[in-house]
Amino acid sequence: MSQKSQGDPRVLFVMNLVLSALFATVVVWGASFIDLLAFTFENVATAALVLTALTYLVIMR
Repeated sequence: MSQKSQGDPRVLFVMNLVLSALFATVVVWGASFIDLLAFTFENVATAALVLTALTYLVIMR
């Protein structure tokens, strides 16, 4: 009977935030490159929050 470690939830949350922010930066930059969206802090932060929430919902489901 082996127990599987889930890790520290705080570390997982911070990793989720960082990785979501990096991905959101790339996505918003790409969208601004093709003139779909302006590359602003607000757009990156919004995309990062949406990605973080979606990831959290998928993981906790």
